[in-house]
Formats: sequence, C-alpha cells, structure tokens
Amino acid sequence: SILKQTELAFFHNFWIADSAVDTLVFTRRSSDLGYGAALKTFYVPFTEYNMFGRRASTGYYSETTAMLNVSYNLFSGYTFKGLAIGGNFKTSFRNIPDYSDNISGLIIPKSGLAQSGLACMGDFGILMRFNAGKLYSSREPNLNIGITVHNLGGAWTGFGAKITEDAPLPSYISAGVVYKIIKPLTLALDVQQPFNMRNPSKSEQTSGSFGVEYFITDFFAVQMGLLIKGVNPKISLGSAFFWKNMLFNISYSLDLTSSIAPLNKISLAVKMHLGDGGREKRTNKAYSLYEEGVKFYANGELEAAIEKWREVLAISPRFDPAKRGIKAARNSIELQQKIKDVQQLY
Repeated sequence: SILKQTELAFFHNFWIADSAVDTLVFTRRSSDLGYGAALKTFYVPFTEYNMFGRRASTGYYSETTAMLNVSYNLFSGYTFKGLAIGGNFKTSFRNIPDYSDNISGLIIPKSGLAQSGLACMGDFGILMRFNAGKLYSSREPNLNIGITVHNLGGAWTGFGAKITEDAPLPSYISAGVVYKIIKPLTLALDVQQPFNMRNPSKSEQTSGSFGVEYFITDFFAVQMGLLIKGVNPKISLGSAFFWKNMLFNISYSLDLTSSIAPLNKISLAVKMHLGDGGREKRTNKAYSLYEEGVKFYANGELEAAIEKWREVLAISPRFDPAKRGIKAARNSIELQQKIKDVQQLY
C-alpha cells in the first residue's frame, strides 16, 4: 500500500546439496490500497536406493507456497504518511515422491502422498512512517517502524492414508526499524521472537539482524547484513544495480547458525518496475498548483489562491498545506471585510 511502483520480481536462491528456492512476486497499488500475489518453491532432487544399492525411486522433494496479499494505508496525507496495515494469506504443500519397499525395489503407490503435507497460515502486520532527525530533503519519511506476526495457522500430513496434524508451524513475531539519516545510507534493525503455538515453553530463542545499504551512485548500491541466532552468526554481502526500470540484486551469505559446517548461499533477484499508475504525475501537479496558489496569496489575490488550492485538494484530498492555505486566505478575506465595515460605519 506504500509502494511507488507496480512491481514484478523473481528471486532465485542457491542452497546446499543442489537445493534451491525460487520465488515469483507481483504487487500493485491503487491509491492507498495495495494487493499482490506470490508463488514460492523449495526443491531438492530425491533419489532412493534400495538395500542392494540400486536406484529405486527418483523425483523432487518440494515445498510450494501460494500467497495473496492485501494492505491499506490509513489516514495518509501530506504531514502524516499514514498507518499501513496488511496481511498475507498462504497455503503450502509439501510433496514427497513415491518410494519403494527397500527390498524388491517396487514403488509403493501413494506412499509419497501419505507423507506429504498441507499448511494454511497467515501473516499480519502494521507499519508506521514519519520523519525524525532528517538531514536531507525528500517527500518520503526517513523512519519506518513495523511489527508483524508470521505463520499463524495449522499443518496436516498423511494424505492418501490417515490425515494427522503435523508439527507446529514456525510462527514468530518480528519488529523492525529502518532509518535514513542521510539520503544514500539506509540502516535496518530487526528482532524476531519465535513462539510455539502448541507448547510456548518449547519456543526458540530470540534472534536479531542488522543491515546496511549505501548508494555509491544513483544506480549502484552495496549491502551488508548480519544475523545473530544463537552462538554463531550469518553474514551477507551484496549489491544492487538499477538499469532503466529494472533492479538487479546479487548477494552471498555465509551461514554458521544451523550447522557446524559453514553453509554458503548465493541469491539472485530481478525486479521490474511497471509504472505507478500516474501517481507521481498527479503529485507533481498538486505541488505545482499549490505553488501557484502561494504566489497569488503573496500578491494579495486571495480568491485566486483559494481556487488554486481547491484544485490541489481535488487531486490530493489530504494535501494539508492547501487546507491551511485556504483557511488562512478566508480569515484574511473576513478580516478585510470587517475593516471595510468599520470604515463605512465611521
């Protein structure tokens, strides 16, 4: 609900053991309403060998998630940038290929389906944006604070046999801050608290992450991230490159959090900006009309100033300076009329 552009993005993550994660995302905004959809798949080759070392079954183990998003930016205006609220509604399917009885090598029908699983869940969050300690000129606020609850729902397994409730979902609460004290530098801090919906006493420990992005030029930025989860950290280095209406991102991660042996991961992303639906053009028009109204006001042409500022509000109903300008102009007109009445009385 606060994105400047309609966006289509593709993400590809290379993981260990030939595994990968691919994500396709589309997002669009209409005024203060945002909506989108995503498809995400984790997959790894699956090969089964029987007790004699012969290949019995092949295929892919995969986990696929489909997601719909809707959000709305409440009370957005010139001074107050709004309170964005939204949610993701997700369903995931874990697919396991059919496997053999490990002796004869014959595939057991629906054996994989019996261990496949389905999950339905949702994320819900809120985002606040405002200015604080800003050392540069921009219409966009430089401080963002948000909190989100992730993966509320349930999961089930055993299709094709007896359906049973699966292990608890990886639910957690995250709170984050993004701050830009100068225009090229962005700092981000995030804290996550996992919680076990079935047994809170088995919830994992709190983790935290920190990120930095610095634009060396208008089209090239370097990025760095650090995740602290347990004893060992996860370190990421990357870069972003803008070309025409496209953003390319590549990053490398060294993950020491989940294994004694270091895990290396390379991530690639391509994001296409598909236009803003004319929002920037309308915003620039509103600013231009407002400035014309200021000139009329300075020259004492109060009615003309009011008319210009009404045109501003027709384009942007929450353009607060235009509202204040109309109020000031009307007060000036009333004061001038009172002075004329007093002069006529004498």
